[in-house]
Amino acid sequence: MFNSQAPSLDDLPTSAQLFRSTVFAALAAGAILVTVVLPSEYAIDPTGAGSALGLTEMGEIKTQLAEEAERDRQLGKDNAASPAKDAAPQQGSSLMERIIREFGVSSAYAQELRQDEMSVTLQPGEGAEVKLVMLKGAKANYAWTANGSQVNFDTHGDGGGENISYEKGRGAAEDSGVLEAAFDGNHGWFWRNRTSAPVTVTLKTDGAYSEIKRMM
Repeated sequence: MFNSQAPSLDDLPTSAQLFRSTVFAALAAGAILVTVVLPSEYAIDPTGAGSALGLTEMGEIKTQLAEEAERDRQLGKDNAASPAKDAAPQQGSSLMERIIREFGVSSAYAQELRQDEMSVTLQPGEGAEVKLVMLKGAKANYAWTANGSQVNFDTHGDGGGENISYEKGRGAAEDSGVLEAAFDGNHGWFWRNRTSAPVTVTLKTDGAYSEIKRMM
């Protein structure tokens, strides 16, 4: 038999105190999710705090390893194909589906997070266009250089009957920034060489897009 005294009503927290504690706990959990969990686990860093703390790089490594493991698993399934292999997809087969399911991440992040580098050589007067296939709201970091020369450029997008021009320039040696898709479609760059000698443009990208392709 216990002899401890039951607490009085004055010692119990009020409804307002419980509500404030619940709101504070939810805000703290959300802050930890955005600044720590998403960068370190999935390389998603909407605030930039993950990069400052070195967590985003760790998340990128984890994401790449998970993608490689998924490709190996899919390859194994293809090699051991059977009539029933499409009967029921396995739960958690997609890393990005898990993110959306567990954390409610925007569909803009449902594309593969990837890195690419592409070079195109333009003869005098020649133009070339390179596009990323992106969902609305998806972002990709980019940097391109004319490798010591200059080109005219137009950063733009198209898809679903929509068109947009993000930036234009003449006689530019390089450019960098973040490309955010205004709608689902192809978003990227057109360069034209107006010099009298060949120019090689080198483009580096990383972010949420499913494909990089040369259009012309």
